Amino acid sequence: MKENDLLHRTFIFGVNCLKFLRTLPSSYDINVVKVQLSKSATSIGANYEESQAGSSRADFRNKIRIALREAREANYWLRIVKELEIAEDKEFAQLLKESYEIKNILGAILNKQKKIKALDCFFLL
Repeated sequence: MKENDLLHRTFIFGVNCLKFLRTLPSSYDINVVKVQLSKSATSIGANYEESQAGSSRADFRNKIRIALREAREANYWLRIVKELEIAEDKEFAQLLKESYEIKNILGAILNKQKKIKALDCFFLL
């Protein structure tokens, strides 16, 4: 997978979450989920986008770490929606699947960066 693919995937994920949220009914509890999911789902792509222009490796890692945190949160809110049984269609299932995949990809990038950092420290000795 190319990095540009992840830029596109995170952008489309945010857009698709916003479109999905338009389909949910309105009530106090569901509106809380809507606000939280809209923030976290769109923040993933925004932080990944920022990571691509990081001023240093540490800056890059920090943005990836934030994107991963937001991906975990988006996945959490999607699981809440699933448990509330307010969305059971094919599009929702795809959103939930994509949230897991994005979370795993960002986690793998962060793990790779940790290994690179460890090697950098080793070679500085």
